[in-house]
Amino acid sequence: MSFRSPATEAAAAATAPQPVFHGSGAELVVRLLERQGVATVAGIPGGAILPIYDALARRGSIRHVLSRHEQGAGFIAQGMARVTGQPAVCLASSGPGVTNLLTAIADARLDSIPLVAITGQVPRALIGSDAFQEVDAYGLTMPITKHNFLVTAVAELATVLPRAFAIAASGRPGPVLIDIPKDVQNETLTLAAWPEPGRAAAPPPVEASLINAAARLLEEAARPMLYLGGGIVHADASRLAAAIAERCDLPAVTSLMALGTLPAAHPLWLGMLGMHGTRCANLALEECDLLLAAGCRFDDRATGKVAAFCPGAKVIHIDIDAAELGKIRQPEVAIGGDVAMVLRQLLAAVRPVARPAWRARIAALRALHPAHFPGADDPHTPHGLIKAIAAAAGPEAIVTTDVGQHQMWAAQAYPTLAPRRWLTSGGFGTMGFGLPAAIGAAFAAPDRTIVCISGDGSILMNIQELATAAEERLNLKVIVLDNGALGLVRQQQTLFYGGRIYASRGNAAIDFGAIARGFGIAAIDLADSVDPGAALATAIATPGPFLIRVPIDGATDVLPMVPPGAANRDMIGE
Repeated sequence: MSFRSPATEAAAAATAPQPVFHGSGAELVVRLLERQGVATVAGIPGGAILPIYDALARRGSIRHVLSRHEQGAGFIAQGMARVTGQPAVCLASSGPGVTNLLTAIADARLDSIPLVAITGQVPRALIGSDAFQEVDAYGLTMPITKHNFLVTAVAELATVLPRAFAIAASGRPGPVLIDIPKDVQNETLTLAAWPEPGRAAAPPPVEASLINAAARLLEEAARPMLYLGGGIVHADASRLAAAIAERCDLPAVTSLMALGTLPAAHPLWLGMLGMHGTRCANLALEECDLLLAAGCRFDDRATGKVAAFCPGAKVIHIDIDAAELGKIRQPEVAIGGDVAMVLRQLLAAVRPVARPAWRARIAALRALHPAHFPGADDPHTPHGLIKAIAAAAGPEAIVTTDVGQHQMWAAQAYPTLAPRRWLTSGGFGTMGFGLPAAIGAAFAAPDRTIVCISGDGSILMNIQELATAAEERLNLKVIVLDNGALGLVRQQQTLFYGGRIYASRGNAAIDFGAIARGFGIAAIDLADSVDPGAALATAIATPGPFLIRVPIDGATDVLPMVPPGAANRDMIGE
């Protein structure tokens, strides 16, 4: 038997590896967020998540943005993620905090936005007992997340946090939820070493045979077209998309989510396809014999009646999500992979092709069906207002929209959209998205002008976030197109329901300027302006938050329009 002297014991202790962390689960969450590079989180505290909030307060390294509704917190985080392309974080407490967050999570899932939602939960011993503010966050969010976690032991946090960020960013981006019981947040642990931060996994390699097959189809086609979706934005593949269009002489159309991936002035761009797209884009698709669909999912608002979409065309479909390949339209060549990687390889494999006859036909369609912007020089009209906003905000502005007629007018007429500077709720179509997403964009890009284009119906969904904009003194301009109605609902009732206008008009005359000033935000009403264009430009140039209310004729429709369930060729005209 051997014995160590006290001096030997002290020397051994001094040279032994020291733990990198000792503290509570809540403190570990904050430290792991720091290691992920998270600088700003949005949320609302509540009893079940207070240990994490206390750790944030004591650490003081991460900025917390107090939203006024958990849905607002989710959309603020979305705004940050959409601008940066990196996972952003929102926080909520248990029960109603979780359920208020569900809409923002579901919205992120459909638009492929990397989001990490961290929620508090009642202590483990109370789960399943109908405790105060208890709800099954794990079960509720399972259908609307890429993955979710219920943390049952404090030691799991060191694995779960990095893994959540990796999942959110890998492949097709999306939301991940981490539900942490309060007693887990309070429990202590010691870490001997830090886990590596979670990062996006490398995309899988692409089979050369698929690239070659796609290249041969492109070379042989007489009337090919390029259809770009939001995946082009997520993959930062705009330049590659333009290069493939130019190399293969491909007229191109974009979905709502992909607006700006090709410049509006690009000679091959025909505009947005689908329900409120350009007639030229929809009719050209009708005639194409090959469709190269990149980073898109053949959404019904884009395709219309899918059986009548590109009826004579073969399809090459590129998407990072293998589940989307063949889900709606069966392709001749299905390539699962990162769209930037695939386009880069396709560019190397395909020979340049000129198609003068097809270009001549496209030119004829453009001449027959030019983009029509009635009142484009008059800021009293929707398209004229959108043009005036763009002129005042400048080409570097970030634009968010809510959902409705104003969204479609902006999509049709805003001339300087660009990737990660056009933020809109596409797949879920969430009214109330625009204002909190604009707040998130302002945190992600504090040197840019942020413009939120909203409607009188949508702005009321999350108008409480004006308090957040005022509190943070963000350079954010909120433009409310006020026609006293839920405009797209009213339009469909007029066109397809015998003109029976029901529950889509409000009788209250809302003074949006007074509401904004009540939050401490400057406001003007262009109805009172003798020179609305100049007044708009002055408001947008004024530092800080500003609300501009613009009256819009309640009978004005968004046209052209494909009736729900109809083929894209059957557009109702201007």
